[in-house]
Amino acid sequence: MVYNFKVFKKCAPNGKLTLYVAKRDFVDHITTVEPIDGVVLLDEEYVRGRKVFGQVVCTFRYGREEDEVMGLNFYKELFLASEQIYPPPEKRSYELTRTQERLMKKLGETAHPFHLTVPAGAPGSVTLQPGLEDEGEPCGVHYYIKLFVGDSEIDRSHRRSTIALGIRKVQYAPSKPGPQPCTVVRKDFVLSPGQLELELTLDKQLYMHGETVAVNMSVRNHSNKVVKKIKANVVQSVDVVLFQNGQYRNVVASIETQDGCPLQPGSSLQKVLHLSPTLASNRDKRGVALDGQLKRADTTLASTTLLLEPEQRDAFGIVVSYSVKVKLYLGALSGELVAELPFILMHPKEGRAKVIHADSQADVEMFRQDTVHHQESIEVY
Repeated sequence: MVYNFKVFKKCAPNGKLTLYVAKRDFVDHITTVEPIDGVVLLDEEYVRGRKVFGQVVCTFRYGREEDEVMGLNFYKELFLASEQIYPPPEKRSYELTRTQERLMKKLGETAHPFHLTVPAGAPGSVTLQPGLEDEGEPCGVHYYIKLFVGDSEIDRSHRRSTIALGIRKVQYAPSKPGPQPCTVVRKDFVLSPGQLELELTLDKQLYMHGETVAVNMSVRNHSNKVVKKIKANVVQSVDVVLFQNGQYRNVVASIETQDGCPLQPGSSLQKVLHLSPTLASNRDKRGVALDGQLKRADTTLASTTLLLEPEQRDAFGIVVSYSVKVKLYLGALSGELVAELPFILMHPKEGRAKVIHADSQADVEMFRQDTVHHQESIEVY
């Protein structure tokens, strides 16, 4: 009987340590973050008399690698969790997961579990898209699991006895979306009677990646001015909170129209504009925020960052938000009228739930006690 089991596996260069984890995406539930559980297979002859440590490391590159000269660097590293894996503690302070139990049963006595907890409020995995001519590691926030042999957890690790496996800290769409976004803006004119009024409404607050944003607009021209053109953008706001002025705005979808224009005095216009913010139409733009990437995996525009308290922004990370911005052009002398509405862009929970269910079923089948033969399907990074 053949069963398939999929885990992520990585070996140290000297082959004395091997890391096994069931997944590389760890979900931030805003108040808590999923623990990082795995198993390490050790060569006991090699580690006898030594210690093995596991850590979760968050790195933040906020400048280009090629610009690092004369001792200046644009890179910070934060150790968010640390645990001694070997020798194992006398009493374990956590329950083993089903995957850990089965891996340990399969790998034998030289396999040791670990359990690392990332604190709530840690920054999310975000990558800033490099320019076509840029080289080196891209800017952004990246996570990895680090396992190494040393005398203490602050020892400098040696490359041949160190494992570093990239992971991601991700957020998924909330189960209860907020109220429907709506706003009304008006513009008065010096020495001219009446007002120009623009009302914007989105069909919902929460959009999934790949969905089209429908912008319902209503223009009422009670002035003596003429609306000549309409332009709508989806704007991605990127706040690099390490800096006081580290705020950037990228247009990730745009539409310009003169349909219904010129809008004469005393007239009104109702229109629906459709905008599709996707990475496919923004691959050549430097600085656009993307969801954190792992090797061999494609990505999307960065999801909206959900914060427990909007005013409590961590001083180490990148905060991403989205809004729709509509602008009415009135000509060189009369200026413009602008309205802006925020919305949330994220991945759904449902897709992830299906993947976990499928993997857990394979996990159970792989380790059934009456198994006659095992066939491992392992992705190695």
